[in-house]
Amino acid sequence: MARHIDSKCKLCRREGVKLYLKGIRCESSKCSIAKRKSVPGQLKRRGRKLSDYGIHFREKQKLKRFYGVFERQFRCYYAKAERKKGNTGENLLILLERRLDNVLFHIGYGFSRSHARQIINHGHITVNSRKVDIASFLVKPGDLIKPVNKEDNVKMIKLNMDSNSKELPSWLELGDDELEGRVLQLPVRDDISMNIQEQLVVELCSK
Repeated sequence: MARHIDSKCKLCRREGVKLYLKGIRCESSKCSIAKRKSVPGQLKRRGRKLSDYGIHFREKQKLKRFYGVFERQFRCYYAKAERKKGNTGENLLILLERRLDNVLFHIGYGFSRSHARQIINHGHITVNSRKVDIASFLVKPGDLIKPVNKEDNVKMIKLNMDSNSKELPSWLELGDDELEGRVLQLPVRDDISMNIQEQLVVELCSK
């Protein structure tokens, strides 16, 4: 499985926004965006005005890095969004928002999307009582998400959720025991908190 091995804080600085790649650290005073707002790299490259292509490209990179997907996978999502009825940009965002690792991050199972992805890959999660170890699994309305019924798994998830203080999106809810997550409906554009101009991404990918 492909993954980023460079500094995650540099990715945030390069895009100029918080991508919440390091969980709780992103909310603290240690966040690199709070300490250093400059773009990483050589001094002569900093502050250089972006071309029209550069503006479109940076918007796409920001979206990919926020959800933790690489180019080939991103192209597959775009092709799927293009085939759906409606606005291609909104369809793309909704597909990315439905990823299981993103849902787990919202529920509080993981401190970041990469942490949630690790929990899934290690086989700690079930969807509708079936173990799922694919982070790109797309949830649908009615899906019930729970940790595997093992003492260590339950303890780990409970500890993570107690340490998280994120507000749950309106399209998700917690179950009675607060360790279950349920998908109430598909997300809509207003449910996506990321500051992204999806039309720029569509214009770039459609060329």
